[in-house]
Amino acid sequence: MVLLTFTIVVLRYGFNLGWIWLQESLTYLHVAVFTVVAAWTLQLDGHVRVDVFYAEMTAGKRALVELAGTALFLVPFCVFLLYIAWPYVANSWQLLETSREAGGLPLVFLLKSLILVMPLLLLCQAFINITDAWKTLRQHKSG
Repeated sequence: MVLLTFTIVVLRYGFNLGWIWLQESLTYLHVAVFTVVAAWTLQLDGHVRVDVFYAEMTAGKRALVELAGTALFLVPFCVFLLYIAWPYVANSWQLLETSREAGGLPLVFLLKSLILVMPLLLLCQAFINITDAWKTLRQHKSG
């Protein structure tokens, strides 16, 4: 994406050339990266966390925080996002929405579908996190 951005800037300001489809492709790539890898980042524990307290906790307490945070915040957020985005994406598919710009990319409805993909992937990862936290809690109670 950095190379594509560099190319767009050089073509536009160096050679006075520009294509809408090239600029929109950069937007498509950014949307794809941020929506599709959110769950993977969650799996790798790469999202922002307040480590001041979390780092000092025992494994059992961390599992409890993970379980509560996922169940009380992540899952409702994902369900809400699915509920709100569904009509928006469905309307885009119904219209087979394309770019508003002449020469733009024609698959806006596919791009908007990623709005639904992100919470679905996050819900899958949330289920895994809840299961892992539950197992950790059970091990600490029995051990």
